[in-house]
Amino acid sequence: MQPYSLNVIREKFLAFFESKAHLRLPSFPLVPRNDPSILLINAGMTPLKPYFTGAETPPAPRVTTCQKCIRTPDIERVGKTSRHGTYFEMLGNFSFGDYFKKDIIPWAWEFCTKVMEIPEEKLFVTVYLDDDEAYDIWHKDVGLAESKIFRLGKADNFWEHGTGPCGPCSEIYFDRGEEHGCDSPTCQVGCDCDRYVEFWNLVFTQFNKEEDGSYTPLAKKNIDTGAGLERFAVIMQGVENLFEVDTVRAILDYVCVQAKVTYGADEKTDVAIRVITDHIRSTTMMISDGIIPSNEGRGYVLRRLLRRAARFGRMLGIENAFLFDVAAIVIRESKTAYPELEKRQDYIIKVIRTEEERFAETIAQGTAIVEQMITTAKKNNRINLSGEDIFKLHDTFGFPLDLTREIAAEQGLDIDEEGFRAEMNRQKTMARKAMKDRGGSAWGQGALPEGIDRDLATLFTGYDSLTEQSTVRAILVADEATEALALTDLAVQNQIVTVLTERTPFYGASGGQVGDVGTIEGQNGVLRVTDTTKTPEGLYLHVALVEQGSLALGDAVTLTVDRTVRLSTARNHTTTHILHKALREVLGEHVAQAGSAVSPDRLRFDFTHFEPMTIAEKATVEAKVNAIILDNQAVQTNVMTLDEARHSGAMALFDEKYGDRVRVVSVGNYSQELCGGTHLKNSSEAGLFRLVSESGVAAGVRRIEAITGQAALAWVNEKEDLLEKAGQLIKAPAHELPIRLEALLHRTRELEKQIEAEQARKTAGAADELASQAFKIGPFNVLAARLDAPDADQLRLAGDRLRDKLTPAILILAAAQADKVALVAMASPEAVKAGANSGNLIREAAKICGGGGGGRPDMAQAGGKDISKIDAALAAAIDLVKLQVG
Repeated sequence: MQPYSLNVIREKFLAFFESKAHLRLPSFPLVPRNDPSILLINAGMTPLKPYFTGAETPPAPRVTTCQKCIRTPDIERVGKTSRHGTYFEMLGNFSFGDYFKKDIIPWAWEFCTKVMEIPEEKLFVTVYLDDDEAYDIWHKDVGLAESKIFRLGKADNFWEHGTGPCGPCSEIYFDRGEEHGCDSPTCQVGCDCDRYVEFWNLVFTQFNKEEDGSYTPLAKKNIDTGAGLERFAVIMQGVENLFEVDTVRAILDYVCVQAKVTYGADEKTDVAIRVITDHIRSTTMMISDGIIPSNEGRGYVLRRLLRRAARFGRMLGIENAFLFDVAAIVIRESKTAYPELEKRQDYIIKVIRTEEERFAETIAQGTAIVEQMITTAKKNNRINLSGEDIFKLHDTFGFPLDLTREIAAEQGLDIDEEGFRAEMNRQKTMARKAMKDRGGSAWGQGALPEGIDRDLATLFTGYDSLTEQSTVRAILVADEATEALALTDLAVQNQIVTVLTERTPFYGASGGQVGDVGTIEGQNGVLRVTDTTKTPEGLYLHVALVEQGSLALGDAVTLTVDRTVRLSTARNHTTTHILHKALREVLGEHVAQAGSAVSPDRLRFDFTHFEPMTIAEKATVEAKVNAIILDNQAVQTNVMTLDEARHSGAMALFDEKYGDRVRVVSVGNYSQELCGGTHLKNSSEAGLFRLVSESGVAAGVRRIEAITGQAALAWVNEKEDLLEKAGQLIKAPAHELPIRLEALLHRTRELEKQIEAEQARKTAGAADELASQAFKIGPFNVLAARLDAPDADQLRLAGDRLRDKLTPAILILAAAQADKVALVAMASPEAVKAGANSGNLIREAAKICGGGGGGRPDMAQAGGKDISKIDAALAAAIDLVKLQVG
């Protein structure tokens, strides 16, 4: 066997199946699309499920991939053994109703024995005990001896997950030799020892499991195989475990260099090295695929992995941030297969470094608190840390629960996880109640009453027209006491009602876009629509005020959307798409939408990014957006299948649920996004774009607020008016304002310096005059006096001057500044040695003046609120000096 590199093995596998007419697809992102059942892709076939279920049409009947995967259920065991890891790559080949067992079994054997040149005597296979077809192919077609084929039961060789497609499987094993065995006379394939290693699973999806537990043969049978790339590499390279595979070992060795330790010399050290090595592989790949650290979902998984690795680094003595450095090795080792790693390297390193620095702050605070909790628990003979305490630590400081668990375990204590979860659930319940108390509901108008056919959705015609003829289906009015909606047959003048019609041109608020406003006119009345919302079932609710006459159930009406407001909203919505693309161009492809709000007045766009934008970046983004607006690019909308949209390159939100048919909005060739909102016809209709503000709203999430059209023009006019007024004030045209203002500021600074110098001179003179008021207490010159000083700094400088002049000295000075008191106390080294303590002096004086403060024995400062008590405070200070040194 050749000791092929992991990267070579990957390429050989994919190239082999390409030679068998398979389409090579790149690894799907680790973030699942349209699959809320999982946080992260955890198997090679997971992103292909829509093809297996028939929900989407595969790009080819035969596909081969190497899929990045993350699994974290065994995270606590990672590092403690050399067999567990959170990140791995899964080689796979797939058939969607094309070939079956007769093809894949010989191909698998060919790849193992001919391409990889694994000795046949080292290979064994298993089949499902009732799968005679697979057994015969292995024995008769491939020529494998019966002694090398093992029939195993359902638990080992039948793949199923609830109801749905399922089937038997066949696994290929490698014999590592007797030295890896358990010495049992019955040791064979299927034994739990390390001798026989399963490295490739061939799944034959040929049945559908029904609700009653029966199995129905599938009309089209599928193939789904998975071979662990790292496990393949362990076999080919003849190493003991995944941490010794070439690309992984390179990372491990670099960690050792950083920590100045030797792998294999100490088991506790080895655990830490393996944790860091594994976790940095996972986190680098996750960040590359757009995941950012957060306190929930997949973002929490990322944060947990990063912080766990950082903590183990500290256990190795690495105090400073270092994981970002190790990530560069991960990128170097994997960039050939995943070129996006190198493209996004700067961003990946920035995210990791930022999280490390934040964690350093958290760990310093949190560890000290945990240690105090442990000390208290042991003192009280408790065997665990309370759920309430660890929840406060988690909620206040963001200290990860698993780190609390590990630190406690190191001291022989458990943690009350049940109590922790009870506190967490209590918090969530309170949050839900708070939202309900604020009136948070799906439509802002309470639940719909019985009697409305929720299955009869409103037909929305507003993409093509702003007016529509329709019939009133229902009129709802809110109860004044309960605000619950109730059906009524008639709406009269000045009444606020909610109207449902069969058809409407009014857009119902969704996807961040506000609802339309306008009018509903019937034969007997006119209503002003102030908002439009939409239920999950597709019922459009028009909230309206009856301005004239009345409206009755069944009336024929004309619905008219306010064109000016709709156009203003469309300007902001289309520009949001352009802005999204411009941000990705300027900041990097890691930028992804994290929320948006589109109204007639402005747009708000939240996006993933780890630092404030620079002035230059904001200017570049604004210029790019305006360039697309001025280019008059056509805005087109196409309806297509979700699969077609993805293949077209349209951007979609990972967590958004989409139907079978989706709308793709394109702004020329610049921007392409899945969107159900209303848009312009051409980009130039937006007129002008101004970026008003950029700020942070959460860790790793920034927010831009911007305006377009008339609002942007008004903003520009307002700024021009301000410039005009500023010019009038300093008697200069607008283009000369920067030069004139700089000159004024320079002159102001010079005058301020002169004033400060004069104040210092006056204060020094006053201090010199005060020196004559000093009196003796023992060998020390003591002074307690008022001084006219404009601020605390001048008071301190006067104190320095007097102490130096009167040494050996003890002094306390007070100044009335507006309605506040400033105090300073000082003692020369001789006085401190004799027992003088400025901190105690100032503390007592400040109490009398209604304030507080403190400091060192030689110098202390404080403040007070009651200037009428200054004399009393100075007298008390003299008495205390007598006690200290008298």
